[in-house]
Amino acid sequence: MVIRANFRHIKERLQASAAKRGIPVTDITLIAVTKTVSSEAIREAWDSGIKHFGENRVQDALPKINVLPNDLHWHFIGHLQTNKVKSVLPVFDLIHSLDSLKLARVIQNEGEKLNKKVNALVQVNIGSEDSKFGFAYEEVLPALQEMAGFSNLKILGLMAIAPFFPDPEHTRPYFRRLYQLFNSIQIAGAEMKYLSMGMTNDFEVAVEEGANMVRLGTALFGARDS
Repeated sequence: MVIRANFRHIKERLQASAAKRGIPVTDITLIAVTKTVSSEAIREAWDSGIKHFGENRVQDALPKINVLPNDLHWHFIGHLQTNKVKSVLPVFDLIHSLDSLKLARVIQNEGEKLNKKVNALVQVNIGSEDSKFGFAYEEVLPALQEMAGFSNLKILGLMAIAPFFPDPEHTRPYFRRLYQLFNSIQIAGAEMKYLSMGMTNDFEVAVEEGANMVRLGTALFGARDS
């Protein structure tokens, strides 16, 4: 029941942020981040009406995916190592963390073997932080132009993790700049459909600045054990 109550509160906050931006809240996709979360808690979230779930590691996700209803949509949101691509592609609907051309080539090759077009978001390192993965702003367009030739890779937008600030208002310029990039991209083969940005600390600002996907863990499930 705690998860259901948390979800209700999150929906109210999303509604308010969407209203500030002048869009319906139904335009925003909530992705429940299930790192360290049990399959029982995920089922409660699903029973509450959440359909999209995000995992950081494939080895943690598979045991949950195997015991949960098959109409959940699974998003891979963690750093994807090239040696894990083969395990990720069959079970995830969308990869949020395409962070290098090397990874794009591996996804293309594995997608070709599976005869599958892989949906992915390009990760942008919006804070130019050494601790985070992703393309720099100036690398995004050349990378998209190269990936446009990959027949088994479908780029559907951008993803980013903002620098952490105790006051989420400080994230606003980073989100705004990424939205401007997202809105300006016109490259054949790259569909700018999803902008995945915003987490528990800053999702309201992210929505106000253009996000249509937010990734929430702590706000929904409570603090992680680890």
